[in-house]
Amino acid sequence: MLDVVTSPTVNRLDRSNAADVARWDAFVLACPQATFFHRSGWQVLIEDLFRHGTYYLYAESGGVIRGVLPLGYVKSRLFGKSLTSLPFSVYGGVAALDEEAAMALELEAQQLAQSLGVDHLELRNVQRRHADWPMQDLYVTFRKPIAATEEDNLLAIPRKQRAMVRKGIKNGLTSHIDTTADRFFALYADNVHRHGTPALPKAYFNQLLRVFGSDCEVLTVCAPDGRPVSSVLSFYFRDEVLPYYAGDAEAARELAANDFKYWELMRRACARGLKVFDYGRSKLDTGSYAFKKNWGFEPTPLHYEYQLYKTDAVPQNNPSNTKYRLLIATWRRMPIQLANWLGPKIVRNLG
Repeated sequence: MLDVVTSPTVNRLDRSNAADVARWDAFVLACPQATFFHRSGWQVLIEDLFRHGTYYLYAESGGVIRGVLPLGYVKSRLFGKSLTSLPFSVYGGVAALDEEAAMALELEAQQLAQSLGVDHLELRNVQRRHADWPMQDLYVTFRKPIAATEEDNLLAIPRKQRAMVRKGIKNGLTSHIDTTADRFFALYADNVHRHGTPALPKAYFNQLLRVFGSDCEVLTVCAPDGRPVSSVLSFYFRDEVLPYYAGDAEAARELAANDFKYWELMRRACARGLKVFDYGRSKLDTGSYAFKKNWGFEPTPLHYEYQLYKTDAVPQNNPSNTKYRLLIATWRRMPIQLANWLGPKIVRNLG
């Protein structure tokens, strides 16, 4: 007798229900389409730290989860209202075992978006799902297998970039795993200030460490005299490492600390037996895009798909937008203490 699979029902995750949260995370860990950003811990950060509403939808049949879709509801004075999967994340959208569950979740999301009166619904998909939906084609991701040995990983780095790694080693740089975000934040905040963009609050990074525990880690590179010169906060998911936030002192360039930092992360990941190095998202034709290409990584387009309700154009809320050039120039000239105080009030609206 054949098993009958009933049509899925869509429910909302109640974060106070520990059993449902555990079911959600167990599904995410097992579902091939899921990413680190589908984990339930992001709901805590979006709600408690950024004060945005969330709608964590899951489709189930017979008590078995078949798909999830985490959504954040951002009401911004600067950029209007949006429903996004997922704010502050590079990957999102539906993670499902079958198309029926995926469609049920997307339909619920569209109905929710219209009931909330948002300007747009945004699904940050890795793979394209709807050829007829407007799409943002600005971003790519860089992923590459981690070789089995340290030597093979070093030799896989193109010659010129490998020379920079060796320069960092020769300069006597050392790497350390930090238990707090203190040293990371000082480097990160200074770095983004020099680039003219607001910094996320220090509390956010410490909360990441608390919420995700050993799956979130800070690696800091120090000069021979002990000065922190470069740092990266990374996520671990299944057999992958994802360096997500980074910061460098101005002295890092001369010391080759940035290259040494990512080499140390890759070397440590290899020692842990991890299989994939996810260099993360970059905008096309930017410095970070070129840097990752120089490491021998090839770009894969990301497919951010939209349903537009109050506009005819895909939103461009990013530094590449020419209308933000004056803001960027002004931010660079702002005293860093003022920028660090004001930045979190602005960046919470960006998502």
